[in-house]
Amino acid sequence: MTRPPDTSLRVVALGGGHGLFATLSALRQITESVTAVVTVADDGGSSGRLRGELGILPPGDLRMALAALASHDAEHARWSTVFQHRLSGDGALAGHAVGNLLLAGLI
Repeated sequence: MTRPPDTSLRVVALGGGHGLFATLSALRQITESVTAVVTVADDGGSSGRLRGELGILPPGDLRMALAALASHDAEHARWSTVFQHRLSGDGALAGHAVGNLLLAGLI
């Protein structure tokens, strides 16, 4: 049985990576008022490449937090999936998450 989220409960979560993603995903089931303070210390994969090539803060942990905080209705869940999608192939964009590229473009 699913109950509607509590609108009076306010939660702040601090962290990064998969742990924060899991925490935020769970909290969204309990309350709609969730604030994330995201650490940006990632240096691997797509984030590490963007950090090295563009000299920006690594966007991966922020991308994951945004995906976790997206509403679970069909339209917003689709955006979460797009943000998390990794490009395949052998080219320069291979392995990059679409959300990382979008965030890098906005910085």
